[in-house]
Amino acid sequence: MPSPAKYIFVTGGVASSLGKGIISASLAKLLQARGYSVTIQKFDPYINVDPGTLNPYEHGECYVTEDGAETDLDLGHYERFLNIPTSQANNVTTGRIYKQVIEKERRGDYLGKTVQIIPHITDEIKRRMKLLGESGRYEFIITEIGGTVGDIESLPYIEAIRQLKLELGSQDCLVIHLTLIPFLNAAGELKTKPTQHSVKMFLEQGVQPDVLVCRTEHSLGKDLKRKVGLFCNVSEEAVIESMDARSIYDVPLLMEEEGLDVVVLKKLGMPHHNTPDLNSWKQFLHRLRHPKSTVTIGIVGKYIELKDAYKSIAESFIHAGAANECKVEIRWIHSEDITSDNISGIFEGLHGVLVAPGFGERGIEGKIEAIRFARLNKIPFLGICLGMQCAVIEFARNVLGFNNAHSTEMFSDTPYPVIHLQEGQKNVTHKGGTMRLGAYPCELKPESLALRVYGRPSISERHRHRYEFNNAYLEDFEKAGMIASGVNPENRLVEIVEIPGHPWFIGVQFHPEYKSTVDNPHPLFSAFIQASVKHQNSVPTGAQLA
Repeated sequence: MPSPAKYIFVTGGVASSLGKGIISASLAKLLQARGYSVTIQKFDPYINVDPGTLNPYEHGECYVTEDGAETDLDLGHYERFLNIPTSQANNVTTGRIYKQVIEKERRGDYLGKTVQIIPHITDEIKRRMKLLGESGRYEFIITEIGGTVGDIESLPYIEAIRQLKLELGSQDCLVIHLTLIPFLNAAGELKTKPTQHSVKMFLEQGVQPDVLVCRTEHSLGKDLKRKVGLFCNVSEEAVIESMDARSIYDVPLLMEEEGLDVVVLKKLGMPHHNTPDLNSWKQFLHRLRHPKSTVTIGIVGKYIELKDAYKSIAESFIHAGAANECKVEIRWIHSEDITSDNISGIFEGLHGVLVAPGFGERGIEGKIEAIRFARLNKIPFLGICLGMQCAVIEFARNVLGFNNAHSTEMFSDTPYPVIHLQEGQKNVTHKGGTMRLGAYPCELKPESLALRVYGRPSISERHRHRYEFNNAYLEDFEKAGMIASGVNPENRLVEIVEIPGHPWFIGVQFHPEYKSTVDNPHPLFSAFIQASVKHQNSVPTGAQLA
């Protein structure tokens, strides 16, 4: 019986960080543009159940899906490229696999058998790999395998792929191997040996890749492609050149030029004679490359040494910039570096300020000072999650006069707990997967800036937090000029605060960056960039800031 879906596995070799996620998303985009239904899933070889408890310095951003899964940041790329939501089923870790197998063993599901890597762990991996395909919703399931071939952690996944290739057959299962072909300056030439060794190691584990995607700084040329194909048992047309691109959004077009989608469709016996409809994608790239204005946005955060910690925010600015035909230049500002004495110099030339999400006390006073400066100097401001909470703390201290107002996350004995722990979190002891996660509804206040931005009275946004605005102080805030313009209709949790007397000042408890895509830039980011352009045009050159 033929499989209900075609399975494509994307593995990596030679080095990490070659861009498996972008290649997976680009291939998916090309297939989608041909009219096929596609989804992508990520299998991560670490033993954490999910990245929710990982420090951002360890793994970059933790991306949250509509159904509340804390996932790898590559799922953000999948959604941004395909414009369709992912779910809990799209990200699987070794920790989750082992947890499931151990729970089965404890229940007695294995009838007393010795539980082993093969077949029990590999069977569970295969079950999860096929889960989305068996839903009947997709014609193609692209599965990215984290890490590189040769890693001890990846061995069970490679073995599962080997078994699936046998079980499904070459018409329903295909492996793409992403490798590096380095250029040696001393020799003045590209070297294919690392790729050859990577494929040899793959073969030793029982898997022959069907397609090779070769990352390179220089064009390979036909002779080098022929050589790679010959020594790696791959046809010449299936050796795909992947040159460094100007942006990740150029990669689908580069892969189309190389014929990656055609090769894949041929090998899987699928129709491939129509042309991908990439008109909207090309229009996006045209606007991105031909901006009519430029603004500088300051992102204030505590993890700026690793830009991937704020990946979705940075990408949302690209989407919003293109939508506004505006180049967005980001100035990364470490919140620990900000003081009242130096902030004027640090913020000189900024046209908008975003205070980023995060956890913990480190750098919190710098964030609060950044918000005070933006509020007083009428600079467009957007606060996300902790950024919104810091806006509340700043307003309480400097407008309401609540000295030492704080969040109980950082200062449990604050006399003014304007941010406090959610009621449902007070008895939570485990950290993993226990925050308020996923999409929740929000109702917007009539005649508010939030309503003008969204253009509709009811919205849904994704969350990841434990602390919230303390409604005991809401009346004080609204009398002094900071209003709750968005609230959850069920529990009245404050989702959005804004200052009507400010040109553009919004703090949101949720994470709008998770829902911004190439086809649908998030309205908050688009409106923020519009406000920043307006601010740029209204501030006289050399004007002094408070």
